[in-house]
Amino acid sequence: MTGLAPALRVLAAAAATLLAVTAAAPVAQAKPDPRAPAGFVALRAVDPTIIQEMRYPTRHDFMGEPVDGYRESLCILTRPAAQALHRAQLRLLRQGYSLKVYDCYRPQRAVDHFVRWAKDLDDETMKGEFYPRVDKTRLFADGYIAEKSGHSRGSTVDLTLVRLPARPAPPYRPGQELVPCYAPQAERFPDNSIDMGTGFDCFDTLSHTDDPRIQGVQRTNRRFLKKTLTDAGFVNLAEEWWHYTFTPELFPDTYFDFPVARGSVAGH
Repeated sequence: MTGLAPALRVLAAAAATLLAVTAAAPVAQAKPDPRAPAGFVALRAVDPTIIQEMRYPTRHDFMGEPVDGYRESLCILTRPAAQALHRAQLRLLRQGYSLKVYDCYRPQRAVDHFVRWAKDLDDETMKGEFYPRVDKTRLFADGYIAEKSGHSRGSTVDLTLVRLPARPAPPYRPGQELVPCYAPQAERFPDNSIDMGTGFDCFDTLSHTDDPRIQGVQRTNRRFLKKTLTDAGFVNLAEEWWHYTFTPELFPDTYFDFPVARGSVAGH
């Protein structure tokens, strides 16, 4: 036993030294999220009357799951784009309508999430609603998914029109029967917007703003939205009736990656 005591003392001293070194070592901390530059604002701070139904923090999108980077149901835009929407909204309110936004600023991490999903050909959870007639292998070639999005520059918005007074929009229930996004309005996912011929994020050529197959009240509604937004300084993407970019863009060459959260624009 007499030989054991010195060995134990040596081990105790080594343990004490290790604890001292560990205590002195700097603690690794998670890298804080980037914040938006001063040119960005929450849309509600500029116009609280615009209806917000942000889809990507929810499961009701073409992937069937919340999208990376969307921490809150919040529309963030560059201040000039938000102010332009406010001007359009004032005009619409006088005519008995409101804007409703589905997506605004989109972080690059969300776009990266889209790309990963598009490459996973086995995941077709939401095909029945959002891309019934498009083979998933064609999503990149046909331009439905890309590695960069103008939304990440902060001046692009996806939106529609709602007739006032606005009816409540029923919530999506995961697992419910999926109906093609180009089905008649009474059959597809219920939305309180006016009839634009397809739902939002419909991966189909019927979503092209001026597709000749869209006629009657649907065509009139698309033209009404386009004229209202064009007069406010926005430019439509011809392949998506809901997609508009305010010009000139405040950040025409920068793709941001701060999360969609109130903290990103706090104090702006």
